[in-house]
Amino acid sequence: MPVVNPANGETMATVPRSSRETVSEAVAAAKAAAFGWAATPVFERAAMCLAIAAAIDTEREAIAYTLSLEQGKVLAEARGEVAKAADGFRLAAELVKQMGGKTLPAEDPSKLVMTIRQPRGVYGVITPWNFPVNIPVEYLAPGIATGNTIVWVPAPSTAWVACALMAALEKAGLPAGVVNLVTGDGATVGDAVVVHPDVTAIAFTGSTATGRRIAERGAGKPMLLELGGNGPVIVLEDADLDAAAAAAAGGAFFNAGQVCAATGLVLAHASVVDRLCEKLVAKAADQVLGNPLHPATTMGPLNNAKVAAKVREHVDDAIAQGARLLCGGRARPDLGSTLFFEPTVIRDVSPGMQIYREETFGPVVPVIAFQDNEQALALALQSEYGLAVGVFTKDVSRGIAMAKAIPAGIVNINAGSTWWEIHLPFGGGSGKKSGIGRLGGMHTLEAMTEIKMITVTLA
Repeated sequence: MPVVNPANGETMATVPRSSRETVSEAVAAAKAAAFGWAATPVFERAAMCLAIAAAIDTEREAIAYTLSLEQGKVLAEARGEVAKAADGFRLAAELVKQMGGKTLPAEDPSKLVMTIRQPRGVYGVITPWNFPVNIPVEYLAPGIATGNTIVWVPAPSTAWVACALMAALEKAGLPAGVVNLVTGDGATVGDAVVVHPDVTAIAFTGSTATGRRIAERGAGKPMLLELGGNGPVIVLEDADLDAAAAAAAGGAFFNAGQVCAATGLVLAHASVVDRLCEKLVAKAADQVLGNPLHPATTMGPLNNAKVAAKVREHVDDAIAQGARLLCGGRARPDLGSTLFFEPTVIRDVSPGMQIYREETFGPVVPVIAFQDNEQALALALQSEYGLAVGVFTKDVSRGIAMAKAIPAGIVNINAGSTWWEIHLPFGGGSGKKSGIGRLGGMHTLEAMTEIKMITVTLA
């Protein structure tokens, strides 16, 4: 498969387009390594995670450069992502040493009852292109630490940096078979992993549509599904508008808006919407669109033609239905690729528009005004997604009341929808299209293990 630079369309390298047979070989390798790795003492597995973190640190600049070239994010963001990946392995190394079981009471006095946590076995891990180093590590580090073996399928458009990360794992001395990288078309190799009878559990981050297919194809297997979002940032009339504008714009323009928890909508009280829009336009004007390797650039291209077409479609649909374009709204092929898209602010958005209903996944801030708390909550509840929300208000009681009422997995009061740290729970609310389960810290380690009850008859 060609490795294409989204900033200029040039092919930089190739990676293997694997077959279903290759997946079977990878699963067999993982299965062969599973017993030995699960039996490896937990402190040795923790030490391996620390060695991997050190290897990533050593190769940080090279991995970040590859990431920026292939994904399109600016080099500063790529460096930060790689640094967080090393932190993810260090975190897993510490947390796995704190995992334990319990002793439980029994009616029968002759019974000693205890629980232990054990790895699930061969884990299939399928990861996206928007954070092609960090998101894999959110599964790889806990999986390695807890004694699972893994077959990893990265997104085709960022398979090159996956190879760079895999090289760091190998350099650290990870035993053969513990992690097995298979590059190829998701419809072929991803599906082969999901349905393989020796793959005992699935972890996937990506689109809601693909997540639904994976859930159907892998029915009966334990799953971690982290899917789409379209989270609003709600700005009440007493909000700090400078903070709200900075958070909303930052959540929309970081990584060119290609973030599942990105600012999907801005719901602003009618009394502050004009001033907030002025501040959002100013934030958009501060962005420097261009070559992601240039130190002055703050926003690079979109990753691929499919997402660029969707962003264009959402903006055109909103304008056609009466929304006002305040800034941006155009592709910039003059910068070297049709994947460059201007930071955009649109106001007077309404619920019938695609940009309101769907995940845009691009550098667009859609703004809609509301009259009171009840209307703001009603607009937020219309979303089919339930991943992350921001609420800006000086009245913490109002903020908490709104947070409790919104069925999202994350509600940040006086912070944007993208705020999160790697040890905290991340995932969608029940009944929505944003996934199943929780990533982050101990939550992932627990999800990637299962509880076994053991009893001992004493007399």
